[in-house]
Amino acid sequence: MAAIVDPFEARLIPSRAVRIGLVVPVSGVLGLVGPCAINCAVLAAEELNARGGVLGRLVELVLVDGGRPAREVAAEVAGLVGDGAVQAVAGTHASDVRVEVVAAIAGRVPFVYAPPYEGGGHAPGVYFLGETPGRQLAPGLAWLTRARRARRWYLLGNDYVWPRLVSAGARRTLRAHGATVVGEDFVRHGEAADRLDWLDRLDRVAAARPDAILLTLIGSDLVAFNRAYAASGLGAARLCGALEEHGLLGIGGDGTGELYASMGYFRDLRTDASLRFAERYTARFGPDAPMLNAHGHGAYEAVAMLAALAARAGSLAVPELDGVADGTTIASARGRLTLSGRHVHHPVHLGRADGLNFLLQKPFH
Repeated sequence: MAAIVDPFEARLIPSRAVRIGLVVPVSGVLGLVGPCAINCAVLAAEELNARGGVLGRLVELVLVDGGRPAREVAAEVAGLVGDGAVQAVAGTHASDVRVEVVAAIAGRVPFVYAPPYEGGGHAPGVYFLGETPGRQLAPGLAWLTRARRARRWYLLGNDYVWPRLVSAGARRTLRAHGATVVGEDFVRHGEAADRLDWLDRLDRVAAARPDAILLTLIGSDLVAFNRAYAASGLGAARLCGALEEHGLLGIGGDGTGELYASMGYFRDLRTDASLRFAERYTARFGPDAPMLNAHGHGAYEAVAMLAALAARAGSLAVPELDGVADGTTIASARGRLTLSGRHVHHPVHLGRADGLNFLLQKPFH
């Protein structure tokens, strides 16, 4: 079994195990991501340990709450790295946290980052498993512009690096397809707590008369907006860059037929790889475990990719890993993922919310 180690304990008690700093939010606006992500990381580590671990050593996970302010998270990770308490980092969290963590560890240990992100960010020892906006959202924007004749778009996101850069790219994509941005707004994290502010923003959206809305809100803010939007009776299509199964459950489901999400993985993906993964997850954590979703599953992929890199290099030293990264492959619920240029390139699926489930419309390659 893979142990989950408290950061304080990890710094006090040495171990022969390979300790991976697992940075996932268990508080804050993205706190709903945490339980599934922890389970998926544990599953990955246990499967590795059953095969002999990493470099002949067992794997332990050192849990760091990635839902706190970015500099606070980065300071804790830097302390763990500096004390030799972790030999690698796996992350499923917001991009502002990633930016600070990358700067804080400064290439001393490898870092695999799982979620979709805004692109760029190249640094020694950093590997990306999520989609950049051109792969994740541009195809959905183009498809809705054609299929739904969505010519007028409103862009609404949280106020940090990922939503702002996604929105900048969306403007270019929409312009290329003859669509117009009729409004843009960014909100602070935790806006969900301020109902009157949401109502004011809904009034602004309604006044702009959009055909569709690109939502780069995250976590509880995304849930709160979609709840308020459904209650308002407005009818524009909504395309989300961070909506997953827990978020859809938090909204209470959707029956409008106009709520879409674009992700590399959905629980309802009907492939052999996805079904096998779901069977292993349920066998380990039970039928009432937190629902599988893209953000949680990313933690499995991040731990697995760290192990594959180490096996290929025969080391966890960053120069050796960077030298062999291209071509490193893992198997996950998405299928086979192979690093190229420190990224993976894999189909993205457009899901339409149908009650509490997603109906997958089409993959974009």
